[in-house]
Amino acid sequence: MRISRIPRRAVAAGAVLAVLLPLSACGDGDDGGSTDASGKIEGKITFQTWNLKANFKPYFEGLVDEFEEKYPGTKVHWVDQPGEGYADKISADAAAGTLPDVVNVSPDLVAPLAKAGLAMDLGKAAGKYEKEYLPGAWKSHQIPGMDGTYAFPWYLNTGPLFYNKRLFKDAGLDADKPPKTYDQLFDDARELAEKSDGKVATLANVPTIEDFGRYGVPLMNKEGTGFTFNDAKGVELLTKYKKLYDAKALDGQALTATPESTGKKFLTEAVAMNPGSALDLEKFKKDAPTLYKNIGITPQISSTGKDNMYVMGVMVNARTKQTPAAVAFAHFVTDAQHQMEFAKKVAIFPSTQGSLDDPYFTQQDGKEETRVRVAAAKSIKTAVNYTPVLFSEQMKVELRNAVARALQGKESPEEALDNAVKNCDRLLKQS
Repeated sequence: MRISRIPRRAVAAGAVLAVLLPLSACGDGDDGGSTDASGKIEGKITFQTWNLKANFKPYFEGLVDEFEEKYPGTKVHWVDQPGEGYADKISADAAAGTLPDVVNVSPDLVAPLAKAGLAMDLGKAAGKYEKEYLPGAWKSHQIPGMDGTYAFPWYLNTGPLFYNKRLFKDAGLDADKPPKTYDQLFDDARELAEKSDGKVATLANVPTIEDFGRYGVPLMNKEGTGFTFNDAKGVELLTKYKKLYDAKALDGQALTATPESTGKKFLTEAVAMNPGSALDLEKFKKDAPTLYKNIGITPQISSTGKDNMYVMGVMVNARTKQTPAAVAFAHFVTDAQHQMEFAKKVAIFPSTQGSLDDPYFTQQDGKEETRVRVAAAKSIKTAVNYTPVLFSEQMKVELRNAVARALQGKESPEEALDNAVKNCDRLLKQS
């Protein structure tokens, strides 16, 4: 998937449209291919990535050449799909029986494919490789209510909160002491809004499912059969956001914001804080030198003690005719050597055991970009993917609409979240 900055919903920019219903026509997996990957590695397979060709064409062409050289008799056809409409493309291919052999997916994309019997259980086909990956990463593509793991973990991402020191100073706040807790964040946000007569908002986003997770809200029951983010703690968080919205401490366009638009708001110094990654520092230096001179860097705010982590994976089509080659290539893409090579080309983090102990992720060199990378690598060892695997894009829309109704005063936070849970549970049963 395209990697430019850390969005709030995925590793890459753009929302994922999880299209569940068309996949139901694909069956339950009873007529799927073999999970026996022990045969000779040969034949032609197709590998699909998610908006990576523009920036990383040489890397992937080299990866394919290396695999074909290692396994004579194999041929890998690499295709890359645009970021926008990627899930629609996967859904259409799944329904038509033209899904590629090896596919770049996120956990919420692999869930409907696994339920439709189209994602191979790599616990069965390639369980011997499990020990190569971080436990949390391996579990990230497991589906509640189903046995198995349905994608190799690929790259991970997380990052800090950036803040504008000048805006903090102008509001009379200590720019060297950014908020570390939610209470401090909300207090500072109201102070910034008050001192600027509502002209400077601190945040540009409404809370998403991951924000509820970081706040310590239980998101789903253990059985994976229902959502629980409407509990007292969830209502508490939304109530606090309502107060921010009323005080103009939340940007006025937050209800319709996208990751790109919020990034631009921060870039133009219209909001005081925004999540990001080490990649953003180069952008700030180039496109917003005044902001760069006043940039502050602080860890994510979390009530759980664990940062949010974005996860990408590589799944194998359960109906591939070339199981040994497809499994071998999916593992090849995600093994420690190749993940490390990819990580040094872009600000992402390997999901393989021991990789984060490499000096590249542990040693400082005085550069701000390195400081962010080292801090993020440390946090990612304990970070979790707060977004439930079964939380589809349709459910994200339901939550977003509910949050909007609460912030606008059309429903109380409790009513809004109750309705969101009711609608999300209905969608869950339909899937």
